[in-house]
Amino acid sequence: MNKVREISVAENPEREVTSDSGNSGRGIARRILEAVNVFSYFDRYRVVEVMPYLFFLFFLALVYIGNSYYAEKTVREIDQTNRDIKELHSEFITTKSELMRSSKLTEVAKSIRHTGVKESTVAPAKIIVKKTNKE
Repeated sequence: MNKVREISVAENPEREVTSDSGNSGRGIARRILEAVNVFSYFDRYRVVEVMPYLFFLFFLALVYIGNSYYAEKTVREIDQTNRDIKELHSEFITTKSELMRSSKLTEVAKSIRHTGVKESTVAPAKIIVKKTNKE
């Protein structure tokens, strides 16, 4: 396996310890090599061992994404339903007020005037029935 061997100051006394600012190219190269060596740790057998877990994580990610899309769709449907309810409520109020206006006595008289039916000018008579006591 390729591993970066770090040389300490104790192993190599002639090497000076300097900061990364002077050797920024070496510092970056060393970090890249360390990252590559970390990735080389995952050989074929290790990847095969981890594969079911990766598939499970992939499946969870798909479920999470699908759930968020479903929730967003449900919120849109609820908003649309609320708009429809408001529209139908205003239509109901408008229709109810038109019915109240058209069912007034004067409006009914206007609408049936062309048929020849006239409004009565005589007040209705009250019919009183007397009960007889048959004892």
